[in-house]
Amino acid sequence: MGAKLEKYFMFDELKTNWRRELLAGLTTFVSMCYILFVNPSVLGASGMDKGAVFTATALASALACFIMGILAKYPIASAPALGINAFFAYTVCIGMKVPWETALAGVFVASIIFLLITVFKLREMIINAIPADLKFAISAGIGMFIAFIGLQDGGLIVANKSTVVGLGSLTTGTTWLTIFGLIVTAILMIRRVPGAIFVGMVLTSLLGVFTGMIDLPHGIVSAAPSLAPTFGVAIKHIGSINSLQLWVVVLTFLLVTFFDTAGTLVGLAQQAGFMKNNEMPRVGKALMADSSSMFIGSILGTSPVGAFVESSAGIAVGGRSGMTAVFTGLFFILGMFFSPLLAVVTTQVTAPALIIVGVLMAQNLTHIHWNKLEIAIPSFLIIIGMPLTYSISDGMALGMITYPIMMIAAKRGKEVSVVMYALFFIFIGFLWILNV
Repeated sequence: MGAKLEKYFMFDELKTNWRRELLAGLTTFVSMCYILFVNPSVLGASGMDKGAVFTATALASALACFIMGILAKYPIASAPALGINAFFAYTVCIGMKVPWETALAGVFVASIIFLLITVFKLREMIINAIPADLKFAISAGIGMFIAFIGLQDGGLIVANKSTVVGLGSLTTGTTWLTIFGLIVTAILMIRRVPGAIFVGMVLTSLLGVFTGMIDLPHGIVSAAPSLAPTFGVAIKHIGSINSLQLWVVVLTFLLVTFFDTAGTLVGLAQQAGFMKNNEMPRVGKALMADSSSMFIGSILGTSPVGAFVESSAGIAVGGRSGMTAVFTGLFFILGMFFSPLLAVVTTQVTAPALIIVGVLMAQNLTHIHWNKLEIAIPSFLIIIGMPLTYSISDGMALGMITYPIMMIAAKRGKEVSVVMYALFFIFIGFLWILNV
């Protein structure tokens, strides 16, 4: 059985093994398990049952990881995406006063459209049409973005009224916990210690517990909350999508998820070295797994599910096959019953891992043709746009809109594909819809 699985997941071809895949899956899970607690908190603001959302988040994440790992064979984990869940709760439900049941139906409708454009290979065509330089920029931009998240989570960067952002307080103990984790993990990486990122997280957690900055959990095992309050609600309220305003909401769910996940998949594939001749192998299966996950998540009762950038942490420790995603999914299943223990993994513990992974992904900057301004300008806008707008899709929009303009200015307009010209108008419309 083990030999058959190794052959199916191409262990020999990818030069990986069970130990490495397990460690990578655990590292990815530890890096993204915060979503189990953050998503219920965010969606709970809309009136949804937090316990049900917790269970829906765990199940949707697990099933999404299984589908991606088994169908597409990529070490990419998925879960309800941050940002779009805030749009769901605060903009749609609270701001527009749309009942959460109707908003969930909107996610369900968007997921069906998502599946259709995937089946007709429109997403695959778009991803393959993006120039290599811009793909490298997307990967590097995601690296900058997750490093920024890590710096923010760790308290090293904070909001500042005068300068927008500024250096965090160095008198705060938890900030020093992040600094400790960052230094230790960096040293372990430089010394080429196997599983350096995961070891760094363990050591940071132990120091946090020892110093009292991280509380020991009360108990270890707990029953998973009932899924009943949210399961199937989306299907029952499809008829509520009956106004132009609500169709704009559906379109927003669709576009944000489309470009966020497309950018994430390309960036992670680039990091892992999967790209061949500027194309992502098995991209159709990866996109089908991604769109199916959004569909399943809406039925279970959560906001749009998509590929997580934190998968880069697992890739960084050697995860290369779909077993990494499968193991991550198994840990999400276990996480439903060991939720008290997950509280030990605070943002200060995962922050150093995100910063280090950001460094690794930034290495893609060397592959961009910086000496050609028509390439450098849109690439730079993608890279700087992702962290500064706090959005992968918004950062992509800045680069995709300027790319055709710069190429035309350089008298290279004929080299721009029809798809890229189409994306120029799509992204303009995308930004307009977001700001209506």
